[in-house]
Amino acid sequence: MTKIAIVQQPPVYLDKQRSLDRAASLIAEAAAQGAGLVAFPEVWLPGYPTYVWRLRPGADMRQTDELFALSQADSVDLARDDLAPVREAAREHGVVVAMGHQEIDSGRSGSTLFNSVAIIDADGRLLNNHRKLMPTNPERMVWGFGDGSTLRVVETAVGRIGALICWENYMPLARYALYAQAIDIYLAPTWDSGETWHATMQHIAREGGCWVAGYATTLEAGDIPADLPWRDALFPEAGEWINPGDAVLYRPFGGCAAGPMHREKGLLFGEIDIAAARASRRKFDACGHYARPDVFTLHVNRAPQTPVVFSEG
Repeated sequence: MTKIAIVQQPPVYLDKQRSLDRAASLIAEAAAQGAGLVAFPEVWLPGYPTYVWRLRPGADMRQTDELFALSQADSVDLARDDLAPVREAAREHGVVVAMGHQEIDSGRSGSTLFNSVAIIDADGRLLNNHRKLMPTNPERMVWGFGDGSTLRVVETAVGRIGALICWENYMPLARYALYAQAIDIYLAPTWDSGETWHATMQHIAREGGCWVAGYATTLEAGDIPADLPWRDALFPEAGEWINPGDAVLYRPFGGCAAGPMHREKGLLFGEIDIAAARASRRKFDACGHYARPDVFTLHVNRAPQTPVVFSEG
């Protein structure tokens, strides 16, 4: 059995360094309570840009530009090894960590941001960094598109783990690509919450025959820094729950194993039996005995996509 700890604590909003310190502390806390896997929500570093859902259509573009610049300045650059404190905490405590983060790629444009989730093994190695394939609605003002190179399930110290981010989980072909890689634990870091989202998580657990964890950053208006530009206009209700979190864990083939954790800050723990995932697929295996490759086939392009190719001489 593996114990998962789902983080339902906010970061230090738009403060990457202090949030990294908080992440290391939360990893240590989870490990002390026996967790082998610690999962952080969508763009936990440096904080989900929830403001994009609150800007008025046609609003002064200065609002978007100023908030984007702040968010961009605190984004994670893997080329600089910005996740080193998380990797070190994973190695020190011997736990697998899934970290949702906003990524900037200094090796390419150095400007475009990506919504990413890093899977870090218990020895501190970065196994995969999945970039969200399709940002949702106003998120396209903030993030670029990922590609198929990161659509992977990886072998970790606690089992085979894959992740799709938020509404990527509504993309049937993306889910199918993960099912086809012998997935044990399916992670769905998100900004969504509520009964409709939980129904989707339960459906995926049944469809994929895997453990499914869905979880968002719990966030109150009081967690938004007072000096954030346009704060009073965007977050006028002092006691508002911006996101209730609603972390939940579902068993393979359905049934709630832990949660939902609603409007509560802390860690949600659940027990995962890896063997139960593959055993559950006796009844329905979407990419095995229930597949019909004579009728349907899926081609996944895993080639990294780049707008520029440099050649010397």
